[in-house]
Amino acid sequence: MPSTVVLLSIPGLRAEDLGSMPALSQLAAGGQATLAPSFPALTCPVQANLTTGALPAEHGVIANGFFWRDKQEVEMWTAWNDCIERPQIWDRLHEKDPALTSAVWFPLHIKGCGADYICTFAPIHNPDGSESLWCYTRPTELYGELRDALDHFPLKHFWGPLAGIPATDWIVDSATLAAERWRPNFWTIYLPHLDYAAQKFGPDSPQALAALAELDGAVARLVERFHAAYDAPPLWLAASEYTIVPVDHVLYPNRLLREAGLLHVREENGLEYLDLASPAWALCDHQLAHVFVRERDTATIERAADLFRGAAGVAEVLVGEERAKYGLAHQRSGEIVLVSTANSWQAYYWWFDDSRAPDFARTVDIHRKPGYDPCEMIFDPATKGISLDATLIRGSHGAPAASASQCGVLLSSEPNVLPGDQLRDIDVARLVLKQFGV
Repeated sequence: MPSTVVLLSIPGLRAEDLGSMPALSQLAAGGQATLAPSFPALTCPVQANLTTGALPAEHGVIANGFFWRDKQEVEMWTAWNDCIERPQIWDRLHEKDPALTSAVWFPLHIKGCGADYICTFAPIHNPDGSESLWCYTRPTELYGELRDALDHFPLKHFWGPLAGIPATDWIVDSATLAAERWRPNFWTIYLPHLDYAAQKFGPDSPQALAALAELDGAVARLVERFHAAYDAPPLWLAASEYTIVPVDHVLYPNRLLREAGLLHVREENGLEYLDLASPAWALCDHQLAHVFVRERDTATIERAADLFRGAAGVAEVLVGEERAKYGLAHQRSGEIVLVSTANSWQAYYWWFDDSRAPDFARTVDIHRKPGYDPCEMIFDPATKGISLDATLIRGSHGAPAASASQCGVLLSSEPNVLPGDQLRDIDVARLVLKQFGV
């Protein structure tokens, strides 16, 4: 058995991309399997699937955001680990042997997790409204050392309109420094670079193809330096989090609910904000929406569900226990789950006039605004500004009935590791644990 396993978590990676990625292809020397996406194929649920071996009904990560009913608050992209309700790989390794150490680099929901070494973005929000670059690390002093060696983590290149290779390069270089110093037994490293070119320009665009070469260069550097840091080459596993396909339709669930009188807004300075005390409202997240119904009123649930049955862009309307079909029967889920057709995605907008859109709809600072995914903030090439036109082609993160083109890929650097040629993301944790005899 290997003494070291490195799991690379790569959104947007497709099997056909490997022809343009020689370094990553080398890591597939031991085998390659189709990785079918679990639903919802979104960053936070999939990362929890990969590290727990469970679906959202068990680990509780039902989307990229949560509606905390007790506090009547919506939180997108929470960073803290206490939202995950099942042990993760590093917890299971510690149960077997406390000497088995783990490093977790930049997946979501890892602040405060049980890994031995941690690094993730954590900007400091100052009283005057400004923001200072910083990262949460374990040990605490590690970020200061990484900053001195590499400069600050380039957060503006990690997410949003300016996302690019500098963020992934920093992740790779900082992980290398930690590997040389501590040589953990298990690594999971999030390499986000393929995600945004595919979303902004389409998965087969020249920009997306250029991103393949950029990421492959970073992977080559990571492999070379890790092999130098360890006495024996690690077992490398590379997993697609999801793949991205073009869409040509958008659904606005909150607008439909508002037209039906089920969603209310409050006005501030001429702008419209969602009233979370509405009879029903939708937390939208790419290919699904969780519709939350006040006090879980049966009549309102059925009325709201009827609005979407047969609606354009809606493949399924799941109510109550029907949500178990995709592992979403959890208390955090909405009373209704809306599933998109393969060509459609869902936008959270509740306003009908863009001049009345809330202030956060035009910002990229989702980590401070308590609420709503701003549709990835795609630049409008016509205006050179942030677009609120959700009909632009964007990435769709898969669909429940995944075609071959919607499936991802799982790569292994060693033979006889992958148990078959078709796997799911929930199988990955078991594969890793098996390498350590768990």
